[in-house]
Amino acid sequence: MNWFTIMMTCIACVNFLLLIFMVFLEKRKPQNIIAWLTVLTFLPIFGFILYVIFGSGLSVRTRRMIRKKAISERDIIRNIDGIQTLEQAKLDGILMGDKELVTLCYSFGSYPIPGNDIKIFTNGKDKIEALKKDLLAAKYSINIEYYIFADDKVGKDIMKILCQKAREGVDVRLIYDSIGSRKAPRRFFNKLKKAGGRVGEFFPPFMHIRLINLKLNYRNHRKIVVIDGRVGYTGGINIRDDHMGDHKKLKPWRDTHIRIEGGGVYALQNIFLDDWRYCTNENVPPSLYLQNGFFPSPSIKGNATVQVVSSGPDSNVQKIKEVFVKMILDAHERVYIQTPYFIPDDVFFSALRIAVKSGVDVRIMVPAIPDKKTVYLATLSYLKEMAELGIKIYLYNGFLHSKTLLVDNNKVSIGTCNTDNRSFGLNFEDAVIIYSKQINKQHEEIFNRDLKCSKEVGISYFQKKRWITKLLQAIMRLLSSLF
Repeated sequence: MNWFTIMMTCIACVNFLLLIFMVFLEKRKPQNIIAWLTVLTFLPIFGFILYVIFGSGLSVRTRRMIRKKAISERDIIRNIDGIQTLEQAKLDGILMGDKELVTLCYSFGSYPIPGNDIKIFTNGKDKIEALKKDLLAAKYSINIEYYIFADDKVGKDIMKILCQKAREGVDVRLIYDSIGSRKAPRRFFNKLKKAGGRVGEFFPPFMHIRLINLKLNYRNHRKIVVIDGRVGYTGGINIRDDHMGDHKKLKPWRDTHIRIEGGGVYALQNIFLDDWRYCTNENVPPSLYLQNGFFPSPSIKGNATVQVVSSGPDSNVQKIKEVFVKMILDAHERVYIQTPYFIPDDVFFSALRIAVKSGVDVRIMVPAIPDKKTVYLATLSYLKEMAELGIKIYLYNGFLHSKTLLVDNNKVSIGTCNTDNRSFGLNFEDAVIIYSKQINKQHEEIFNRDLKCSKEVGISYFQKKRWITKLLQAIMRLLSSLF
């Protein structure tokens, strides 16, 4: 037996063991298993390295630690004076006919909170200016968490304010994702520590060596800010110059972010504290957060009811995806989706097919200028099938980074979650479900304004693609469950 035969036998054995591991221990979906087997077969050695880095799931220990540090949102909210119970919300009609959706979100730990004022931002500059004002007005606490917190002009401006508030005695806590913020040196975040603030790095690399991170496929993609427990921000806009529309190639940059004032901030606060407790190993009793003013008594600021749904690879349930599917299946008139990446699984795909075949006006808007060409190839493959079903497809003339889902005339979701496998299953994400005819109407106007900057494409657009593009689309679609 020569060395080549021995090597191929070893590779076959390794592939077989990985197959057993994926099927019986990780219980992965068939399409995910097929994709990895394809990679392992055609790229035997390199494929194994890719699997170790990107394919292996979160360890049992990591999942257990995340759950151990988690705080029940419902347990926190039940202990806030003046908060309305779910039963009271049903009696008062606050749920506006969406009892099944609200109950589903509630089963995932998300409490329906009425009386919120919502402001929608459609570009980074307006959002950053508003954020700066709120940060400067902070009196007690600032909790800030970003997937990307860059060491550039915008990042330096925000960091300067955070350091200033920390020196003034405000409790400032910052979480940044290790992969998303990898270009920012640690000395940049150490400025806040020296000023008296606290910093947590989510999924830090092995021995703090940035090039060695066995969890790099799992990212905290959230963008959350909570100020004094009363004002909150979330959405698609990171702390980075590019997101202000200054990217050389990706412009115009269209994004969506929201500012919440009211009790709906409690859920964002809770998500932040979950992440904080895990990445800093903090063991403070949850009751102390109530005493420290992180969850102040509620006050009516507006007429929107919100539920904030969070999801991540620490759970076997893709909570945000299931909520989106429920919203789509409940639709009677329209479903408008904005997303930079569109890679649905079979369940999401079926929900859209059922909706459009039931007479619902389904529209999907994606960017005409992609930031990730491989993901965009897979996106085009799926959009072709959407067009064949009769769904209207629009390409925004620029880069569209919004993550929104509008349904009928009374609800809309805005958050950090894209419509793809990564966001649904691999990233830590959040989505704010807003029950409000006013906010729905406002977002509809934004969507219609974006239509004027977009091009509608039909089946012929996809059929005219060159054969090499179609081949790459097929390959990227096969591998789409891996990225």
